Parts: sequence; C-alpha cells; structure tokens
Amino acid sequence: MQVWRQVFGAGYEMFIRTVREGDKIIGVAPLMIKDNNAYFIGNTDVCDYQDFVVAPGREKDFFNILLDDLKKNDIKTLDLKHVRPDSTVMTSLAVVAEVRGCKTVKTQEAVSYEMDLPSTFNEYLESLTTKQRHEVRRKLRRLTEEGNIEYRFIDKGPALDATMDTFFRMFVESRQDKAAFLTERMKDYFRLLVDTMSGIGLLKLGVLELDKKPVAEILCFDYNDCIYLYNSGYDPQYVSLSAGLLSKVLAIKDSIEKGKKKFDFLKGAEPYKSHLGGKEVPLYRSQVTL
Repeated sequence: MQVWRQVFGAGYEMFIRTVREGDKIIGVAPLMIKDNNAYFIGNTDVCDYQDFVVAPGREKDFFNILLDDLKKNDIKTLDLKHVRPDSTVMTSLAVVAEVRGCKTVKTQEAVSYEMDLPSTFNEYLESLTTKQRHEVRRKLRRLTEEGNIEYRFIDKGPALDATMDTFFRMFVESRQDKAAFLTERMKDYFRLLVDTMSGIGLLKLGVLELDKKPVAEILCFDYNDCIYLYNSGYDPQYVSLSAGLLSKVLAIKDSIEKGKKKFDFLKGAEPYKSHLGGKEVPLYRSQVTL
C-alpha cells in the first residue's frame, strides 16, 4: 500500500481509517478518494485482490462506522475491486449496506487460482490429472538431462539488485504484453516493492539455473502458511525446455518441502494454473452507492 502510494498515488487523497474501541483496533479501511468516490489504495494492474482488515465478529460495527464516516465526508460511491467471495466486502459489507438502504452492485471481473498443498511432492503429483502428471514428470526429466539444474531463492542482500535486472529482462522477453506493461515507472514500483518486502522478510525471488545460467525467475511472497506467486519471467531461448512452467513447479515443490499449506497463483486465467492443480476463485468488483 505504501509502495503503491509512493509511485502511483498522485491525484488521490489518502483516506485511511482505523476504528478503535478503547485500546483495541476493530478494523482498518485502506482507502483513497478521487472525485467523491472511494477506492482501495492500489489498482488492479498490480494488486490481485484486496480487503478491509476487520477483527472477527466486529464486521457489522466496523462497516456501520465506516459508512457513516464516508457519508459525512460527502463520498458518493465505494468502488472496490477486486475482492474474493470470502472477503469481508462480500460477506459483511454488502449485508450492512443493504440493511442501510444503500444500492449495491456485484460484478465478477476476474479469476484467481489457488490450491491446498499436501505433505509431499509425490502426493502433489498424484493429485494432478494423468495427462498433467505425465507432462510435469516428462518436462522435469528433460530439463535435468540438459545439464546441472539448481533452483534457489534470493530474499535479501547485494545479489537482489542484479537478480532483479535479470528478472526484468526475462519478464520483457517472455511475453509481448509484459513488455508493454513494464514501463520505467512500473520498474520503479517493482524495485521498491521488492526492497520493502525483503526488509520485512516476505520476499522469495526464485531463480532456476541451467549450468549456472539463469533461465527463469519467479517473484513470490511468503506469508504465514501460503506462498503467493506474484510474477515471473523466463529466457525465450529455453522455451523448448519449459523453463517458465518448471520454475513454478519447483516453487510448488519447495513450498511443500518447507511445510506450506497453500499455494496462491493469484489473479489471471492462464491455463498453466489449472494444469498445475489450481482451483478457480472468482474475483468481484463491489460498488456501494451511499
């Protein structure tokens, strides 16, 4: 949130509200205002899904206080995207808003993919369809036959900057739409995000190397029992070896070995996500007219 505000926040008024009861925080609303409309801080280009932070059981109190505050500040619309079906926006805000007589509109605009992780990589492979299990094993075998394979994660230190330079190159070369996406401003955002997440111990920048040469990289965040796949890139010279796909497979393998419980592919309907076992989660835009 702070990183997005620093790079992209011009033109918006930050509207961050913390609701307290005594010394206890009931909830936090990370919002921004433009033209009398309120939005989550961020945008859908770089934020996969978002939500309010609310203490369990206090959702009704929190949203009533928030909606009162928004109305007092002459906010006309609360326009929130994207949100999961299990978000407080969908499970609580919509109910509170309707009770208050506010018009609410829910529109599915995207999908995300995630999966629960088993205790072993073999169990994971067995959970795939017969075809996909065969494909993953075949591709892994072919890659290892090409030379010495190393898959490692960089989370801090001087190597991070150089690794990000390689990541940017692969990101641009691997897909035409990614090349258009990665403007200089977006590079600034990624670098600041990586530095920030590294500083609080949430960064996992995975590097797949073939004979000491990086052939794919994957940018993940490690929070609690879940690994979040934020973005990735690969060297097109190694497309025949499925370097991009296998960097994700090896990230899943590492997550299982580290005892993680969930792997979140985040937003996007790329076919590889379901091929690797991801289950679709709808993402919505929720609009509340105050």
